Amino acid sequence: MRIDLVMCIGLCLVGCVSVPTARLEVMRSWSAAEANQGVAVDAEYFYAIDDRALGKHEKSTGRKVGEWRAPAGSPVKHLNSGVVVGGQLLVAHSNFPAKPDESSIEYFDAETMRPSGRKIFENPPGSLTWVLPAGEGWLACFAHYRMTSDPKLSRLVRFDGRWNTLATWEFPPELLAKFGSFSSSGGGYALDGRVWISGHDARELYVLELPAGGGTARWVGSVGFVSRGQAFAWDPTRPQELYSIQRKTREVIVSRLSGGGP
Repeated sequence: MRIDLVMCIGLCLVGCVSVPTARLEVMRSWSAAEANQGVAVDAEYFYAIDDRALGKHEKSTGRKVGEWRAPAGSPVKHLNSGVVVGGQLLVAHSNFPAKPDESSIEYFDAETMRPSGRKIFENPPGSLTWVLPAGEGWLACFAHYRMTSDPKLSRLVRFDGRWNTLATWEFPPELLAKFGSFSSSGGGYALDGRVWISGHDARELYVLELPAGGGTARWVGSVGFVSRGQAFAWDPTRPQELYSIQRKTREVIVSRLSGGGP
């Protein structure tokens, strides 16, 4: 998947912690038994994500057409968010709440839902919650939770195409306060290069700018949405449509972004 499709959201924001005219309006929802951690989406399907299971559904009808469930002895413990790239479903994975931290990307063939490989992070800086294509490389979030650590240790990390670290950002204190005892569960790009993220359970998306070379991310906007946090995904073919989950009801929700700047 080309990054210009991932980033094609068509929203221009200003540098303040408020985006009063932007709103996400619910269009439809689908039942999905695996809608517990997040959702990924491509041109024809959405993929509901649970800790140790995935469900593939038609976007047009919500009908389930495929699944994967971790067999006995599988190394998969805690799947988080997903993104479809080049016919592969990449799912962020960690061993949370175990320590020391272990993180990986689990690869699945998006057509067959069969595992096709994994990328293991040696000595990761936390629990991997989401990863996105970023130019020729990747942007990833490694989370810490108060249950086992300190949320202020959560980091965004940019990698090159060979998974060498290029830059690292911490979250600003005011955004950590929004996370509470948790961290960022999902992430996605807007057209202007800013990063949209979700927390763990707040009904908000947060817009970030990442200073060149690393440092502290700048929180520049917020937009309310119906879901209680968790991982989300922008539709690459309908760039103003957002897929999110409601874990209490095991639903995938499709919302449309309207408005723009102030």
